[in-house]
Amino acid sequence: MDSDFFGKLEALYSEMDQKWAAAASHYGFECTGCKDNCCKSLFFHHTFIEEAFLAAGVEALTPSVRKDVQKRADGYLETVFDSTGSVSEKRPCCPLNIDGLCAVYPNRPMICRLHGLPHHLEGADGRIVKGNGCAQGESFFMSKSYFDFNRTPFYSRMASLELEYRKAKGLSGRIRKTVAHMVQET
Repeated sequence: MDSDFFGKLEALYSEMDQKWAAAASHYGFECTGCKDNCCKSLFFHHTFIEEAFLAAGVEALTPSVRKDVQKRADGYLETVFDSTGSVSEKRPCCPLNIDGLCAVYPNRPMICRLHGLPHHLEGADGRIVKGNGCAQGESFFMSKSYFDFNRTPFYSRMASLELEYRKAKGLSGRIRKTVAHMVQET
């Protein structure tokens, strides 16, 4: 059953990747990593389907790499969250980043795919919220006209797919996990 949902998720991810690539091309932007790397950003993920897809990627790693990634996840969580669950200012690299590359790149979540470029979201109230993109690309972004990178359709389709997945799996409640939390649970 997961393979049917994963196929739909991969199709959605492919569209996200294509839109991101078109926007990056418009700006002449190529991500080469930076000091404030997005892999050092604190992102919380909110979908069971992405958690399952990420877990499938982690489970496909060799046992030694999986063990290393899980150890990194433990260290990440100890560094970022104190015993009360409060968030520290420290931002170690994502436990899946090995030598600057994502160990489960094809399985990376939506926010990892969409991060870094100027974009906008349309709220249910009609309000437009804009994101400026990462600091590394600021000069690229400011020197060009705005590329219409509307994330709203991607978020809407992800929400529909998540609802369908939850219903099929009998899942309820909320999810708010970092990649490290998800890795730790595999």
